Amino acid sequence: MGVGIRVAGAGDRDMVVRLLDAAFREDPVSRWVFPGEDYLRATHHRLMAAFTDIVLDAGRIDVTEDGSACALWLSVPAAGPAGEGHDDGPAQVREAVDPANERVELIGRLTGEIHPAGRAHAYLWMIGVAPDRQGEGLGTALLTPVLDRCDREGLPAYLEASNAGSRRLYERLGFTVLADRVLELPDGPTMWPMWREPRP
Repeated sequence: MGVGIRVAGAGDRDMVVRLLDAAFREDPVSRWVFPGEDYLRATHHRLMAAFTDIVLDAGRIDVTEDGSACALWLSVPAAGPAGEGHDDGPAQVREAVDPANERVELIGRLTGEIHPAGRAHAYLWMIGVAPDRQGEGLGTALLTPVLDRCDREGLPAYLEASNAGSRRLYERLGFTVLADRVLELPDGPTMWPMWREPRP
């Protein structure tokens, strides 16, 4: 039986934020950005809300019909992410999430620095699956239609894997690590930038 998928709209915002908050609360990068259990619980959802708002405005969010998984996509032109290297987007996100937390801004700047430029591509910003539904193939079900479309259109895809488990999933789907861009967060975990060439 297939997984029903639809494009999320503004009315789905709160559901997407709750889903991402739950899906990424144990993620190594989230725990680095928000150190300490109480602080993570009190603040993490604000970052997920900021990301959701950005993608609802400028990209597309695919969500399973039952609300158990979602994928946030942006279309990146050949010139690279808008204002890469000198935009104040990461500072604005920090202001919205917690002005006192410099890691909120730093993560945006560091991932911006490793983001490839020069070719238009589909950027998988985040994919989240409800913790009690992980391992059921929902991530693959969400990604496959978009990657199939990338193949038909000759469009590469890009993402940053934030943990070893997701990295393995992406490798199965045809992504390879950009070894010269691997990001070691200061006193923190590793992020793996991954690129997928379209398949004939």
